[in-house]
Amino acid sequence: MSGDVIPVSVLTGFLGSGKTTMLRHLLGQPEFSRTAVIINEFGEVGIDHDLIEASEDSFIELQTGCLCCKIRTDLAQTLQDLLRRRDEGRCVPFERVVIETSGLADPAPILQTLMTDANIAGRLMLGGVVTTVDAVNGAGTLEREGISQKQVAVADRIVLTKLDLAGPAKPMLLCRLEALNAGAPVLIADHGRIDPARVFNSGLYDPRTKSTDVNAWLAEEAHGHAHARHDGDIQAYAIVRREPIQAVALTLFLEALAEHCGNDILRLKGIVNIRESPDRPAVIHGVQHVFHAPAWLDRWPSDDRSSRIVFITRRVPRRWAELLLAAIGEEVADVPVGR
Repeated sequence: MSGDVIPVSVLTGFLGSGKTTMLRHLLGQPEFSRTAVIINEFGEVGIDHDLIEASEDSFIELQTGCLCCKIRTDLAQTLQDLLRRRDEGRCVPFERVVIETSGLADPAPILQTLMTDANIAGRLMLGGVVTTVDAVNGAGTLEREGISQKQVAVADRIVLTKLDLAGPAKPMLLCRLEALNAGAPVLIADHGRIDPARVFNSGLYDPRTKSTDVNAWLAEEAHGHAHARHDGDIQAYAIVRREPIQAVALTLFLEALAEHCGNDILRLKGIVNIRESPDRPAVIHGVQHVFHAPAWLDRWPSDDRSSRIVFITRRVPRRWAELLLAAIGEEVADVPVGR
């Protein structure tokens, strides 16, 4: 039941660049049915399983006809497990695999695995790399973060996101993208909406069309990848609160983070139990100085109604964030609800 060789696409992009938003849209499209999605989160914390319909199980069959899983050991083993389940008829007979990388992931070892691992050769092929770039923060991110530059340089397709917040794409950002990767078309996603055929139709991945840097990175990975390459100042952690949080306290907390931490908030996302709206949790997102207005879910995705705010930061200690939230909560505790 092995069938034809199955293409594997890699969806990458720096923290907060819109990968999950675009992926959620794609999963709802009929052209994207029979797709297996592998999510690789940074660190030991994450809430994407609540926000993308998955759970803590290793493999989850989605209502869209897709399969979702998380990397539990290494990528090659996860792919072998997927193929085994498909061959045994224990999951959707997927015809495409999409790997959504962590925003801090170096794409080179992932590409090297897909191009050279003998255990998946003949069954899977590297079909293309799609990189999302945040139009609001993209230029600054590319200036500061080497990983972001690599993510753009290896792409077959570059997708600009958040133009609704940034306005028309800035010439400086477009020039920087062209300098890093002149061969990749630049597409635009509107609130995550984009034609799947335009994103995942690049054919087989060919490193010979990329820059000399890309080929050097891949050659380096062929001699072994050091998995602890992330900036040592970067930390991932979660603040968990059992008691509901007042709306005004959450607003002041996010404003303080944006004002005092700035670029060191690489990514913040959370699901929050708001005291004034206990049955409809708020979903919050932030990247650097930009925090979006909360989105409201119709209901809690599970029985767990605790607030969980996930941080990926550079030099922002967990204890400092916890004390800040606690201090603000105490300060507004006597403010009547609704005022």
